[in-house]
Amino acid sequence: MAGIARFWKECQRADVSNLLSAATSPYLLQHADNPVAWHEWNEEAFDRARREDKPVFLSIGYSTCHWCHVMAHESFENPEIAAVLNEYFVSIKVDREERPDIDRLYMSFVQATTGSGGWPMSVWLAPNGEPFYGGTYFPPEDRYGRPGFVTVLERIAELWATDREKLAAQGAEVIAALRESIAPSGTPAPEASALDHGYDSFARSYDAAHGGFGGGPKFPRPSVFNFLFRYDARQQSGGSPHALEMGLHTLRQMAAGGMRDHLGGGFHRYSVDGEWRVPHFEKMLYDQAQLVCTYLDGWRLSGDTAFANIARETLGYVTRCLTHAEGGFFSAEDADSLYQHGKPEHGEGAFYIWTLDEVTGLLDADAAAIFNRHYGVLPGGNALAGTDPQGELAGRNILYECESVFATSRAVGRPLEEVTALLAECRAKLVLARENRPRPHLDDKILTAWNGLMISAFARAGAVLGEGAFLDTARRAANFLRANLTIPESGDLLRSWREGRASVRAFAEDYAFLIQGLLDLYEADFDPMWLEWADALQRKQDALFFDEALGAYLGSEAGDPLLPLRMRDDYDGAEPSANSVSAMNLLRLGSMWHNDAFIDRARRVIASAAPHLRGMPSAVPQMLCALDMLLASPRQCVIAGERGSADVAALAHALYRSFRPNQVILMAGDAGSPAGMAPVGGRAALYICENFTCRAPILDPEAVA
Repeated sequence: MAGIARFWKECQRADVSNLLSAATSPYLLQHADNPVAWHEWNEEAFDRARREDKPVFLSIGYSTCHWCHVMAHESFENPEIAAVLNEYFVSIKVDREERPDIDRLYMSFVQATTGSGGWPMSVWLAPNGEPFYGGTYFPPEDRYGRPGFVTVLERIAELWATDREKLAAQGAEVIAALRESIAPSGTPAPEASALDHGYDSFARSYDAAHGGFGGGPKFPRPSVFNFLFRYDARQQSGGSPHALEMGLHTLRQMAAGGMRDHLGGGFHRYSVDGEWRVPHFEKMLYDQAQLVCTYLDGWRLSGDTAFANIARETLGYVTRCLTHAEGGFFSAEDADSLYQHGKPEHGEGAFYIWTLDEVTGLLDADAAAIFNRHYGVLPGGNALAGTDPQGELAGRNILYECESVFATSRAVGRPLEEVTALLAECRAKLVLARENRPRPHLDDKILTAWNGLMISAFARAGAVLGEGAFLDTARRAANFLRANLTIPESGDLLRSWREGRASVRAFAEDYAFLIQGLLDLYEADFDPMWLEWADALQRKQDALFFDEALGAYLGSEAGDPLLPLRMRDDYDGAEPSANSVSAMNLLRLGSMWHNDAFIDRARRVIASAAPHLRGMPSAVPQMLCALDMLLASPRQCVIAGERGSADVAALAHALYRSFRPNQVILMAGDAGSPAGMAPVGGRAALYICENFTCRAPILDPEAVA
């Protein structure tokens, strides 16, 4: 708009306040010193927009987001650009991890209007909350084939002044389309053929060479493995083992690639290439949690101890780096960090990458030669062509398994055990050296949903691996959530906690993921209080989020006047959807308590997803898992014996060790376990009940399989 640049200095002198300093979110606090007059998402911000007759600029991101940092440095820290924002817009900053409801609505708008989405997300709204324009990252000026941020701001300000009716009509039209997209479909309930269609869709996109589905970038979607492993179990009576092969091969390729932190454990967010070589380096709690469960399943199905060790290694990383002293789990570590203490130079992956000289300076010549061969360390760096557009990896190496330890052993002519031990010694030396580097930023907020996923991981690991310390960690986290993220008077959940302050009422995914974690914890330690809490939370979730007309859960509670639409969470992406997890929870609770109402509700949730299950099953792999469980014969495994005794533990461990996805495990006397089940001859007994019939009790753990 003509004249904007002339008076930015005048705008600077205006009484403009950034209001983020009191926020709890680390992401919002990162922007508390910007010259932009940021508001949090609240009525005050929208009141100001109405009062001053200005559109709202909504910026959504999260604290470990690389391109969020880039846009902040380029635009939000720039006083000239801030002056334009402050003059013509009311600016609101939202942490997508604290407010998934806001993120989901406006991301749907951006995807519908641009064909893609991501973070940072930039959306312009009318003062009633309806969006009329959006995008993701904008450079400060025109480049990369993208309009510059100032160009966009000037154009929107001009249109708001001259043609706002057209803008408002565009926004209202998209909101109407989104409202229509979540309306009841009336589609008949899905049948078993949907499972076959789901398998076919993954088989068609499978990368047989490198694992995964499609080309780069490749994301670890654990719900895909959940479905493939279940589909294999369903087909064992004569179907193809290809589903299992796809899953196990992909897990091996992911673990060998740069996606995995070979020194400190854990997995990075995703691979920018198709070979799992070059990661986006942030580490998210929800990835660690789900991948632990996936690798445990891989071990149960294959017997390959490498899978179990990867699960242990990942839990070790979470324990060291993402665990609060009182038991909750932090959210993430950043992709970016400083290269050296006391110097401003920083880059993505700086904490994790190595020059050849750095490696050879830490190891003797013989060890360095073997280490560099195995982990692909090269003089000029080892990033694949086209994966480093900003040149941050030039001359540096991402550690990945260039070849198997067996291949390295053969190539250097030394025994396998010797090479394995030598590589472990080398890794230990690099770990010590790496600890002297500046660590990436830690997002230390504690989210109920992601903690629920992590409780599942520690509980399942404790049960499957028979390691009690993991179970203790799961219990501490559950108790942390009860003490800090539960409203005592009502039992309702809160979403986020940081430094002693809890904020934001919980969303459907918080209830769903925590209920799943509590059910997994109950099946691991048989303390009935976890099962009772899960049952109580399920009833609360039903009351707060279930839409009777839709037959599914909406993501947020009713009654928020600032949101023009409550969205339904359908897609099983990096995290599974609240509806998919809830359908599984309802089936498990229904079987445990013999409660047909829970099972009927699960059936409705699955039926509401029928259009996706039939038309795009690859988008809803966790809902396919729920459909598989609904169609399977329900199986109760009831152990009668003294709670906590060695013979009860032995029978339970025999159940955990095998992959049986459609069963629930109970102690006799808990929930809806059948009456009359008792130990036999003073020994704990396992009763397996299927199709309303119970088999003869099993006393010997060896006979469980």
